[in-house]
This record gives sequence, C-alpha cells and structure tokens, in this order.
Amino acid sequence: MTHRNNIVIRSACLDDLEGIYALMQHASLSTKGLRDHIESMLVALRNKTIIASVALEMYGDCALLRSIAVETSLRGSGLGKKMTEAILQQARETGVIRVFLLTETAEEFFLRCGFLPGARDMIPERVKTSIEFVDVCPDTALAMELRLQ
Repeated sequence: MTHRNNIVIRSACLDDLEGIYALMQHASLSTKGLRDHIESMLVALRNKTIIASVALEMYGDCALLRSIAVETSLRGSGLGKKMTEAILQQARETGVIRVFLLTETAEEFFLRCGFLPGARDMIPERVKTSIEFVDVCPDTALAMELRLQ
C-alpha cells in the first residue's frame, strides 16, 4: 500500500525489528513483548527507512492496539491516522470485533480515530494478560475501545 510522498505501508517482518525498536525508543514507547506480535504489525517506510509502526496483539475476537509511533518530523502529517486505519482494517479482516488500547498521551488522537474512553474493567480478561497491562502501562493510563462491528 503506497501513501503520499512515496511512503509504503506493509506488514512487518523480523528484519524490521531494529528499525521499529529505534523508532519506538525515540518516541519513549516500550518494546517489551513486541517481537511476539510481529505477525500483526505494520510499518511505513520511505526510502527503505522505517518511519512509522503500529501493532495489534490478537486475543480471539478482541485485540489490543499498541506501539503506534511516527517519526518526529512526520507527526501531524496524517501518517499516524493512516497507520491506525490500516491496522484496524487488518483487524476487521481477521474477525476482530473490539479493539482496546491504553494511552497516557494520545487520547485526543484516538478520539479522532473513533475510540471511546472507558474503564479498565470493560476489557476482557484475556486482553489484560498483555504485557501492556501486566508490566508496561501504569494504572493511570486511559483505557479506550473501538467496536468494529
């Protein structure tokens, strides 16, 4: 899938991990457990350089959106929204009905993407087994949900 300015969005592979980790560390996001979900990750590239990433952790008909990062110089360009739309389409195609996320800094962005805030107790227990809940995100992180169907 090609985006404006010769940006290509594609499925991630193990060879992309170094670039994804660098991007995420620059955005102050955790990479814990990310390798386990490489098969449900997307990356955006320009000139073979990873400039954005997003991942889903799959839990049956539910998923956890995580690891959305965009190179600093491209924030506000619409690439983050494009990446979110692409991963949500992938979720729909695999039968996901509900997508959850935790955020400390991007509530407004995710509201614009259709997510609604909610209590953590709305999230199925199987999703709460994610490293994001268990170890990465503090209890103060906002839980959000998007129903795809």
